[in-house]
Amino acid sequence: MEFRNSDGIRFLTFDIFPPDVVHAVFTRQGGLSPEPWHSLNVGGTVGDERSRVRENRFRSFRALRRETGSMFDVWQVHSADVVLANAPHPRFDNPPEFKADAIITDNPAVTLFMRFADCTPILLYDPLKRAVGIVHAGWLGTVRRAAGEAVKSMRAAFGSKPSDILAAIGPAIGPDHYEVGHDVEEHVRYAFGKDSASLLHRNHGPKPHLDLWAANELVLRQAGVEQIETAQICTACHPEDWFSHRAQKGKTGRFGALIALA
Repeated sequence: MEFRNSDGIRFLTFDIFPPDVVHAVFTRQGGLSPEPWHSLNVGGTVGDERSRVRENRFRSFRALRRETGSMFDVWQVHSADVVLANAPHPRFDNPPEFKADAIITDNPAVTLFMRFADCTPILLYDPLKRAVGIVHAGWLGTVRRAAGEAVKSMRAAFGSKPSDILAAIGPAIGPDHYEVGHDVEEHVRYAFGKDSASLLHRNHGPKPHLDLWAANELVLRQAGVEQIETAQICTACHPEDWFSHRAQKGKTGRFGALIALA
């Protein structure tokens, strides 16, 4: 795992991916938005001006030397739905047409792009079938096993073997900050059974705290993925780098993540 800078944009990359995978989880640094979205906000539904969001997205793509017209994104709805992106579908000015929380492709002309502010970014790469995926997983997407559904979809669409897939789990809200209520606790217990005890921590206060990193790693391993790198960076602990919906009480932006085949 390494932080890099390109054209004033600071982003995180993962050691697990070889050079032929273009990927990044972007920090909030290097954009032009004012507070409370300072500064590389790529979220178009948080109150920031559309022109600034558009420019921030352009800067993100240019930093990775990807054409802005190669973008494919979705309207993220905390589902486990997966979209197969056969071709680019750039919509920098309007909301995306597709509702889903995972995207996969084997087309090098497509750059998969998503937005985050505490939920878990998950990047996937199959080096044998030359295919990539990206997943957005908050607590609901986690219990719905969105990452596992993306793996299943790669297997169905490209013939991927889960054991060949490389996975990276990016910055998300950590268990020290992610206190959850009884309803979420019940969903976690129902989804993960006996394994839920290791995902619900009670050493941070009277209410349980959910470990999204461990939960999504478990989802991936249960789907057959064996090679996983986890950033273990808490978005709420590091506001200088990451937007955090919870830490900033909803008045914040969204950081971006992308992955593509070189």
